[in-house]
Amino acid sequence: MKTIYFIRHAKSSWDNMMLDDHDRTLNARGLRNAPDMAGRLAELGVVPDGILTSSAQRAQETAAFFADTLNVDEENTIVEEKLYHGWPDGIEKEVRRLPAHWNTVLLFGHNPGYTDLANRLQNDEYIANVPTCGISVAKTDITDWSEFTIRQARRVDFLFPKQES
Repeated sequence: MKTIYFIRHAKSSWDNMMLDDHDRTLNARGLRNAPDMAGRLAELGVVPDGILTSSAQRAQETAAFFADTLNVDEENTIVEEKLYHGWPDGIEKEVRRLPAHWNTVLLFGHNPGYTDLANRLQNDEYIANVPTCGISVAKTDITDWSEFTIRQARRVDFLFPKQES
């Protein structure tokens, strides 16, 4: 059994219009939400083996909060440019390349691909939008990530910053 947390990057800033989209950083809300959501996973007892993140600055900043809170060593973090604005088929290909010995993974990326992906996972509940720092939790009954497909994975939880307890 493998578990993957598809985490949309936290809220980013549009203050500096001179920055390339790829280089945008987190804004004040993002800097609050990322550690809060990482703390929520810690409270749930999540122990990730590794992180796969988009190369975008906002995704890497979000991933860093989770890595720090959940004690993921830097050598267990993979930065992948192909995840920058990735769509489900491309995301699936990158998941298939994960180390087989990782059983629990945090994957940081972007919308609109993450909302599309969340709705392709097996689940009866439609998600209109994965908000910033929203987390789609998926489980899949495989032994090696090379066997991973989005359609056979089951969405078992959906967490987001404004969620009521």
